[in-house]
Amino acid sequence: MRSQLWSKLKKRLDNLTCDSLKGRVGFTVTNYRKAHDQMGRAFITVDKKEVLNMCTITSDIRINRKEREIHRINDISYDDYQKNHEISVTAHELVKKEGIYAQYDFYDAVEEFLNMPIEKALKSDDMVIKILALIDRRIGKRTLHLLKESIQQELEIIQYFYHLRCEAEQIEYSQRPGKLKVY
Repeated sequence: MRSQLWSKLKKRLDNLTCDSLKGRVGFTVTNYRKAHDQMGRAFITVDKKEVLNMCTITSDIRINRKEREIHRINDISYDDYQKNHEISVTAHELVKKEGIYAQYDFYDAVEEFLNMPIEKALKSDDMVIKILALIDRRIGKRTLHLLKESIQQELEIIQYFYHLRCEAEQIEYSQRPGKLKVY
């Protein structure tokens, strides 16, 4: 989001959403003026229900806890600036792997997604990039069918978007995940 306004990014995302999901999938960003950093959250809705919440405060709390846990487990002093920075980066990556994203992570993922080939986006380790790729109009039915086996190894939220897309495209897929918890 560093180089473009959210309204322009949202328009680009909406234009890339496949026809079968247009109007069903929505992207929203909310900033909280009274927050210390004026950041808020980003969320993705399906049929006007929030399915993926990327709240900066929630993410920051989890990153802070993960940092303290790494310090405690490895008995590392807080005095070493370089080591603290490495721990912070590691904690952030671990929290993202758990599916907990901040609003700024969403912005970064959207910008990265918009500037990469769709084939690379499908193979990304970033959960948001992979979700955006699954609902992208450049992904066809054949590619969705080829993903059938590998999608079983993904996070529940990624499987949800895969099944949503298959359902919208009327593609037969294997088991549908149970009730999805909001991320």
